Amino acid sequence: MFVLVVGAGRVGSALATSALQQGHTVSVLDEDPLSHERLDVELGRSWEEAGGRFTIGTALEVDALLEAGIEDAEVFIASTNGDNTNLVVAQIAQRRFRVDRVIARVLDPRRAAWYSEQGLQTICPTQIAIEQLQQAALADR
Repeated sequence: MFVLVVGAGRVGSALATSALQQGHTVSVLDEDPLSHERLDVELGRSWEEAGGRFTIGTALEVDALLEAGIEDAEVFIASTNGDNTNLVVAQIAQRRFRVDRVIARVLDPRRAAWYSEQGLQTICPTQIAIEQLQQAALADR
């Protein structure tokens, strides 16, 4: 399966590395060339030697998405550090490029819920933390 991950921070790089190790074809798009090092460290060798693809560019630019392989993507994961960027590029992947599975990381629980209601799959780490903390702190003992 061809997976395109936008954002090579802690979450994106770990996810991309995991997908590559599971045998998927993985492309990563990030605007920071130094984020490539995180991918290398995760693998203990060069990302490209391991079969990964890395593109330097801004996800909001269609040319960068094309260079990263969005036309071939079966899975698109938006995991930058900005909700706005993640939501916009996820919608581009979903609506313009018709990627089969599109997932956006959204930190704002209200926005994540609203976009989810509109048909965009979202993951909200903030909401997950709230639920886990409530359960740990407030659950009947």
